[in-house]
Amino acid sequence: MIKGKLVGLRAVEKEDLPFLRHWRNLTEFRKNFREVRELSLPDQESWFESLQRSKHINYMFTIIDLKTNKPIGAAGLLYVNWIIRSADFSFYIGEGEKYIDSDGFAVEAAQLLIDYGFKNLNLHKIWMELYEFDKQKINFFTNEFKFKQDGLLRDNCYEDGRYWNSLIISLIN
Repeated sequence: MIKGKLVGLRAVEKEDLPFLRHWRNLTEFRKNFREVRELSLPDQESWFESLQRSKHINYMFTIIDLKTNKPIGAAGLLYVNWIIRSADFSFYIGEGEKYIDSDGFAVEAAQLLIDYGFKNLNLHKIWMELYEFDKQKINFFTNEFKFKQDGLLRDNCYEDGRYWNSLIISLIN
């Protein structure tokens, strides 16, 4: 486990799947993800099994509240490209349906994963794709961690009856 003062990051375990599925299926969360369909428990189990056998290197973690030892969210460095040393950053706080909290859990968990990516995996770039309406996450990562916009994919998402752009943001070590 990667430990901070408030949270820890540990490998996703099978018993985490009902939490992850519930959080992933929250309407306010799901609209921000590339996979927008409602997930069943077998869907979530299939995803978990695919982590073990994927040709892509993925580091997926459950965020744990160290006081209660309960899962509170998920974070990952996905689709690691060892040639350019980059990874797609995945992140949310599910507990209390917060998405990004103001209790310090999100800041510490994100910093732990960023540090792990740069200091342990020797990544050069950590990036993410965010839809332009996902202001909470855009503001969080650009203000708190100084992620910069690399690009924009026009009309890359359809939500609430209209097309939206995707922003590609990144942090370079």
